[in-house]
Amino acid sequence: MISPHALTHPVPAVARHLLGAVLESRVDNERVCAVIVETEAYLGPEDAASHAATRSGITPRNRLMFERPGRAYVYRSYGVHWCLNIVAHPADGAGAVLIRGLDLLEGQPTAHRRRRGRPPLTAGPGRLTQALGVDGSLNGHDLIEPPLRLLEGWRVPDSMVRVTPRIGITRAVDAPLRYFIERRPGVSRSGIPSLPISRP
Repeated sequence: MISPHALTHPVPAVARHLLGAVLESRVDNERVCAVIVETEAYLGPEDAASHAATRSGITPRNRLMFERPGRAYVYRSYGVHWCLNIVAHPADGAGAVLIRGLDLLEGQPTAHRRRRGRPPLTAGPGRLTQALGVDGSLNGHDLIEPPLRLLEGWRVPDSMVRVTPRIGITRAVDAPLRYFIERRPGVSRSGIPSLPISRP
């Protein structure tokens, strides 16, 4: 189990740290496990692309981003797809990490049925929520409890991690806040020019 304390760091650091972690879904008593291979960081009021941006303030939709880390923030994108985020931020901050891509470990038949056989099964935020059975009923769910848990996985070395700007946004489009493990099938769009992760 990933400790909620691990999610109380700056959101970009958490987005990087979550690569290699495992999501376990037991929605409808059907187990699907997958490793996180792609994330995006969305910060607090200073991030124009975030639901927590200053222009919005705290609203019924985004309030979870300002609350305790370690819970699921689930919202519908453009009225079509559910998106799964993990609330993460330092004390008195705001933010969440969007889960953009997964590699399936267990439960492929269930994921295949939920996706009606449409590949890819878990590359992209809307596809992976379908595969896991995640919808708005899990908004605010504590990720240490079933039916959706965030578990320790594997350490991913920096040499395997790439960084790009976030995808599908119209504000703060140049911020390098998308992280992914290179050459993994669950990465939603791997052809975008990327950079290796840098350390100070």
